Amino acid sequence: MSQSNHDPDLESWQHNLAPHNLSYRIKLLSQLLGRNFTEKLEPFGLTPFHWLVLCCLWQEDGLPTSSISDRLKQVGGTLTGVLDRMEERGLVRRERDLHDRRIWRIWLTDAGRELETTLPPIAAAVRAEAMHGISSPHCELFSQLLNQAIANLS
Repeated sequence: MSQSNHDPDLESWQHNLAPHNLSYRIKLLSQLLGRNFTEKLEPFGLTPFHWLVLCCLWQEDGLPTSSISDRLKQVGGTLTGVLDRMEERGLVRRERDLHDRRIWRIWLTDAGRELETTLPPIAAAVRAEAMHGISSPHCELFSQLLNQAIANLS
């Protein structure tokens, strides 16, 4: 028996092939967003990873390195290099924890704090460009669905 183009099993299988599968499209979206945001951050000498670290510290300054790594789901070595460059640029400073000398806490400098007024509108513009033509309720639903998929795989 030959399979027609409308066979449900075949159609379901076709959705798993690139460029139609979900993981490929999410990766493509991530790359496009990353490229766009990288271009916008370039004049500031920053990367999207710097942005993520700054966001953590704007929400709670003085975090231990391990907490930043946990929040961003990053391995320590990768974060250490990023923090080195941010410290060289005068955006953050590291201090030993007063109660546990094994812990390094990361603090914003004045220059790092000042970026909080400049960078969020840039990030919002990139998000708005990506979500152009999609209603607010659908944007919120998309965000919730992504969060659920991340939680499912974490």
